[in-house]
Amino acid sequence: MPLLQFDIARSLSAAEKTSFAERVTELYTTEMRTTSGHVAVTIRERDSAEMHLGRAVDGPLLFLDAEIRQGRSVDRKRAFALATMEYAADEFDIPDENMKVVFTEHPGDAMMGVDRVGGEWTPDS
Repeated sequence: MPLLQFDIARSLSAAEKTSFAERVTELYTTEMRTTSGHVAVTIRERDSAEMHLGRAVDGPLLFLDAEIRQGRSVDRKRAFALATMEYAADEFDIPDENMKVVFTEHPGDAMMGVDRVGGEWTPDS
């Protein structure tokens, strides 16, 4: 039941947002070994003055705050982060230095929807 929250210092069309959310969901399900029905994505456009990163170079910034269930390896999380940043760099011309991903992990039962309460993640779930 992840919540993938993107902040981007760039304007995106509705079609670009939809395409981005769909691709990120696909990357998440592949790299994190899960299904797509519970993946939530937000995309917030920000003025460039609202985002700062010490190492940034000229160009837009993109930050991802990934709220996920605990249990996945660092390698699995790193694979998702790298795939997402590579896609964003290619699709939106965002310099590598201008992207950051932060994972916050929660017990499965801390993540819920109307129809379910999350369980603990296992490689088979």
